[in-house]
Amino acid sequence: MTTPTASASTTVAAGADAVYELVSDLPRMGEWSPENTGGRWVGKLRGPAVGAKFLGTNKGRARRWATTTVVTDATRGRRFAFETRLGPITAAEWVYDITPTADGCEVTESWTDMRTRPIVVVGRYLTGVSDRVAFTREMLVTTLERLKAAAERR
Repeated sequence: MTTPTASASTTVAAGADAVYELVSDLPRMGEWSPENTGGRWVGKLRGPAVGAKFLGTNKGRARRWATTTVVTDATRGRRFAFETRLGPITAAEWVYDITPTADGCEVTESWTDMRTRPIVVVGRYLTGVSDRVAFTREMLVTTLERLKAAAERR
């Protein structure tokens, strides 16, 4: 069985560091994500640093729920990655790869579904989403469109 994944890319007429500042500011993620509504940093580390934890709030078609996010890569201007956890279980990995270009940068957002079968079933109930891969593909495109608009307004 293959691991479900999704990704989307866009070009942004803004510098890689400016885009990194946006994607690594997790409390603002709700401004561009159709599902995440924001959240707050928790624990000793605050902000985009490997090991920093974030309590994310989400709203789906049917319910609201919270997840814990742990930053796994924070390479300024290049890559920001985190794992979403449901208790002790890693549910997904989210990665933003940022590549400088002559006119700004290209941003690729990737998602890897790491849920076990029982978590998939619970996830369908919590979110109201039966096909998480298709839903996430659409969500990535929307997130990047909104991120692009925010970065280009700066």
